[in-house]
Amino acid sequence: MTRISRRGLLKTGAAAGVLAMTGLPAVAMPKRGGKLRAGLSGANTSDSWDGRTHSDLFMIASAQGSVFDSLTMVAADGSLQGELAESWEATPDAKVWTFNLRQGVTFHNGKSFGADDVIESLQLHVAEGAKSAAKPIVSAITEMKKMGDHQVQFTLANGNADFPYLMSDYHILMYPAGQIEEAIANGIGTGLYQVTSFEPGVRMTAKRYEGHYKGDGAGFFDEIEYIAINDNTARMNALMTGQVDAINRIDFKTEALLKANPNIAIQEVTGNQHYTFPMLSKTAPFDDLNVRRALKYGVNRQEMVDKILLGHGQVGNDTPIGPANQYYAGDMEQLEYDPDKAAFYMKEAGLTELNIDLSASNAAFEGAVDAAQLYQASAKGAGININVVQEPADGYWSNVWLKKPWCACYWSGRATEDWMFSTAYEAGVPWNDSQWDHPRFQELLLSARAELDSNKRRDQYREMQEILRTDGAVIVPMFANYVQAISTKLGVPETVGNLWQMDNARMAERWWFS
Repeated sequence: MTRISRRGLLKTGAAAGVLAMTGLPAVAMPKRGGKLRAGLSGANTSDSWDGRTHSDLFMIASAQGSVFDSLTMVAADGSLQGELAESWEATPDAKVWTFNLRQGVTFHNGKSFGADDVIESLQLHVAEGAKSAAKPIVSAITEMKKMGDHQVQFTLANGNADFPYLMSDYHILMYPAGQIEEAIANGIGTGLYQVTSFEPGVRMTAKRYEGHYKGDGAGFFDEIEYIAINDNTARMNALMTGQVDAINRIDFKTEALLKANPNIAIQEVTGNQHYTFPMLSKTAPFDDLNVRRALKYGVNRQEMVDKILLGHGQVGNDTPIGPANQYYAGDMEQLEYDPDKAAFYMKEAGLTELNIDLSASNAAFEGAVDAAQLYQASAKGAGININVVQEPADGYWSNVWLKKPWCACYWSGRATEDWMFSTAYEAGVPWNDSQWDHPRFQELLLSARAELDSNKRRDQYREMQEILRTDGAVIVPMFANYVQAISTKLGVPETVGNLWQMDNARMAERWWFS
């Protein structure tokens, strides 16, 4: 077996981001106490403690960020650390991975954590009829073996140098074996906070779990209260009036009001969050490559960055790999707004005019409706008539996304290229929101996943990004910075995570009252 460490990776150029750590990070001792109140978007009345269904910030922050744990976790600096796993090692071909589990950990109902919990929790994602976004991750495991009470071994169908990173996926929560239904019903995890109340789509409250294995180095609040505030104006007003201590997703148009308040601080973090317009590529007219290319040239990306993000981001190039990824092809030729080229591809498709619906809601991303209307205006010059359908915010992810032929969407991005591609672009996975299947892309996906030579991997990921830019069925017009606001009463670490909103959704673990 080969123990893969950060230093070893830097020396050998082995797979991107496979960073092992045998222990928890050292954290300076902030003040303990108080109740964190956060106003968060992304809540739905259908929310539950079933991690397989989580798709937006409210439940990510409530579950993985507070009540539950995963085997690994992405630190604020992007490195990988052990959470319920202390360490891991792999065979040279990255096909067999052995995880050594943390001892002395208990669930909130008193049950001890061990290997059986890991195996049963993972099996949830591949159970018959399971609809889990993590299914492609877990289905790649051909064998799960209990090596001891605190050691598990996974054999993969093919080598995967990023496998430890995938175990930090927010869908893959650890539940108590034999009690999973009860744990999902009541929110029973091993996290820093124990649920005291949960009203789906409304609020979640929890208290600090005494004697937690992370000790005094994390989880500094006595209590947390997450309030569902999907409306952006209401979220901002809640912070301005002191009803909450932190909010995600500020409205850039009203940023000046927040900045003018001496009791509020703005956090801006550059990461891989991107705003998208996925097309169902097996549905006409999006099954025609020429139509998709016409739409790629029909969008004015810079205008969207200027008018929707107000400069808080950068132009996208129809690939989800962003500036925080190791193999980001930032020098790839940029798709530019070109009505003449859009009209050319329309002609190639045998069309002089195209009438299509674009579903949008600010639940997808703040300013999504305005962005759709900008798209409508820019595409018109090429004979593309976009009818913007304004959808209700509640139920957008269950009723519109993955169902309507063309819609607005957002992605947080992922820490590694394979994690992002295997979640949303691998053929047949649940969250492939364009249903796109390109043979060469799928071939490269499998080969790059197992490639340990960093230079070869870089070439493969570049070709994949080029394929997406040219032939893909997802428009990615812009990468958006995370911009959120907090009370100046809160203390935060020097580095704030950029994988998910609100410090990788772990504000309850990492922040404190100063």
